[in-house]
Amino acid sequence: MRRFRFSDPGFEAAFAAFIDERRETPEEVDTAVRDVLAAVRAEGLDAVLRFGRQFDRAEVDESNIRVTAEEIEAGAAECSPEVREAIAFAAKRIRAYHERQRPADMAFTDEAGVELGWRWTAIEAVGVYVPGGRAAYPSTVLMNAVPAAAAGVERIAMVTPPGRLQPAVLAAAKEAGVTEIWRVGGAQAVAALAYGAGPIKPVDKIVGPGNAYVTAAKRRVYGTVGIDALAGPSEIVVVADAANRPDWIAADLLSQAEHDPAAQSILITDDEAFGEAVAAQIEEQLKVLSTGEDAAASWRDHGAIIIAPLDEAPRLVNYIAPEHVEFALDDPERLADQVRHAGAIFLGRLTPEAIGDYVAGSNHVLPTSRAARFSSGLSLYDFIKRTSIVKCDETSFAILGPHTVALADAEGLPAHARSAAIRLTKQG
Repeated sequence: MRRFRFSDPGFEAAFAAFIDERRETPEEVDTAVRDVLAAVRAEGLDAVLRFGRQFDRAEVDESNIRVTAEEIEAGAAECSPEVREAIAFAAKRIRAYHERQRPADMAFTDEAGVELGWRWTAIEAVGVYVPGGRAAYPSTVLMNAVPAAAAGVERIAMVTPPGRLQPAVLAAAKEAGVTEIWRVGGAQAVAALAYGAGPIKPVDKIVGPGNAYVTAAKRRVYGTVGIDALAGPSEIVVVADAANRPDWIAADLLSQAEHDPAAQSILITDDEAFGEAVAAQIEEQLKVLSTGEDAAASWRDHGAIIIAPLDEAPRLVNYIAPEHVEFALDDPERLADQVRHAGAIFLGRLTPEAIGDYVAGSNHVLPTSRAARFSSGLSLYDFIKRTSIVKCDETSFAILGPHTVALADAEGLPAHARSAAIRLTKQG
């Protein structure tokens, strides 16, 4: 864990160098993924099954690669009533939040008499990648599939690494409206969704987080299909004063550190003694945390405590452009309103980031690796697309046509010019 003091000479350069450190995919991962994608595109299901045996030690064949409706029902039934209730509670809130994002179609006639507008329609088929390695993630299913269903996506195909499917994941898939589940993971799952592989038909967009191989595969298939984003390691920044309990803030920082050794947790505080108290609490909590090994590596290699005036926090946060930022303060809006670059903002002492991960209703699929400077988290908009509508009559075409010809001639595109000019000649 690094310590930075705003008052130290060279703070700005040291802070920028720390934030700019790379935590990205090695080149050898991308090379391996390229070969997997090429094989699946050429060989289809045979390659998918071969890579499943090679990478996942899975004995999956065409007869059992799809999870049956009976398996989904039986697995969901194994989920405890308490967890099923929480899944239904979260799904309801996620659905309500995302349905409010639905934009309206528009139609109007402008001053030239041209009828203009746009229409929103849902993507037809979406693939959802659900990790299956470090833990079971029913929240990933909900955050990706519920907005897709709310948008009107007809086919939601879920892929997840082979092995025992956790009851909570199956319960979430059932609640979210997933229409099919396939036992396939890794880059080969992304390839199957993008190109099709036997019974797995291609989709139009792939969403959902995964490891470095999944992310590299999504990068390579973009253009053949849409993707949500290129997810990097999790991140959190907590802006906190000394009025907070150190153990609360330590838990918030560890909530992201436990995801991955490459995750990043940063505390910004104006009180050095409070920062040291938080650091001490982190060490105590790591001793009893079941995910302590990963969390400790994350905090050791990528964590930081920054001692700075709180009025400087928005500027620092904007440079970091983190996935999550908490303002654990009495008047959090005063500083948070100055933040332009963050995936999600959590306001006040009683709004830990974990609330957003599960039940707030907002989406937890958020930009990482400073991508919040130019992108947003997953939303209903990721599952719909806008089509422009244009209609001219004789009067409006007579106004637009000559300008179309002039611009097409200026660009050296005679067929464009003629397609307008020939109609003007007919009118004359």
